[in-house]
Amino acid sequence: MVLKTFGWSFAVTALGLVAAFFYGGWQAFGIVAILSVLEISLSFDNAVINAGILKKMNAFWQKIFLTIGILIAVFAMRLVFPVVIVAISAQLGPIEAIDLSFNDPDRYKELVTDAHPSIAAFGGMFLLMIFLDFIFEDRDIQWLRWIERPLAKLGKVDMLSVCVALIVLLVSAMTFATHAHQHGGGHADKASTVMLSGIAGLITYLVVGGLSGFFENKLEEEEEREHEAEEEARKAGKPASAVLLAGKAAFFMFLYLEVLDASFSFDGVIGAFAITNEIVLMALGLGIGAMYVRSLTVYLVRQGTLDDYVYLEHGAHYAIGALAVILLVTIQYEINELITGLVGVVLIGWSFWSSVRRNRAIAAAGPTGGEKRKQISTSA
Repeated sequence: MVLKTFGWSFAVTALGLVAAFFYGGWQAFGIVAILSVLEISLSFDNAVINAGILKKMNAFWQKIFLTIGILIAVFAMRLVFPVVIVAISAQLGPIEAIDLSFNDPDRYKELVTDAHPSIAAFGGMFLLMIFLDFIFEDRDIQWLRWIERPLAKLGKVDMLSVCVALIVLLVSAMTFATHAHQHGGGHADKASTVMLSGIAGLITYLVVGGLSGFFENKLEEEEEREHEAEEEARKAGKPASAVLLAGKAAFFMFLYLEVLDASFSFDGVIGAFAITNEIVLMALGLGIGAMYVRSLTVYLVRQGTLDDYVYLEHGAHYAIGALAVILLVTIQYEINELITGLVGVVLIGWSFWSSVRRNRAIAAAGPTGGEKRKQISTSA
């Protein structure tokens, strides 16, 4: 099972490391290995969230996610994206930007760093909306009940997550502008760019998430209409399979997954520049990491891990919230990539351990502890 799921990732790892060695010797080999580990550690929460969405899609769209999706993830976000942001920020053509990345990597890094506030604002707002929509929703199973219960009550207020996100963006942009003005930097004029980029991230979330939600609701209506037929099939002794996302619903869910992956990859791409300026090594290392994220996503879906460890999804969303805050903070301040990776790992590890404890408590309660089991299953 492990070999089947991670086989392509192992193969890509071997090819990538060999290519790195022939490109730049043992030093390049080490850089690509470090970048791979960096990407995996920063994107584990991405795999958990992806798995929660992917399990709703049918086999065809799961394959699309693993084939076309990985091409988008590796080439678009890990190779093309750094070139595009340099081209836009420096007002260069794509060919010129590529030439710059190969022939003047120091200048290339400088331009990417200069564009970071806009990138962080876009990605931070997109991820923040995911976290807020999760935390403001009333759920049967609650992990940190003392936080989630009151926030779920607040979530009944219409558009609260959008209002909170816009307030956070406004504070971030004003802080950025004030700091630049006080220090006489040349970034004060970029406060408006940060604001626009953040609003673009918010709009992207609302449009893509709204469309996927619309078609998912349409599918649920179809499921309700087919419910009677499924019941009859069960009575007749025929197996009744769950209706999985297909067609337009799956397409927009796939689009949502790709935008989500793009937002998660922002910190990995920017963090990679702290390790190397060479676009080839960056693409190899981050590409290997992206493959493992895809494989891990499939593994979680096929093993039913999210159903067995019910707090994992909560931990991943808290990690998303932490990453969103970190991205918005990095608009103005530098934060070590190690901290970014460790925050996600700690939160997901904590949620996993809470799930294990929950499962043990339910097993200990036994078949006669119905009320106790119910209480355990709704909170940590």
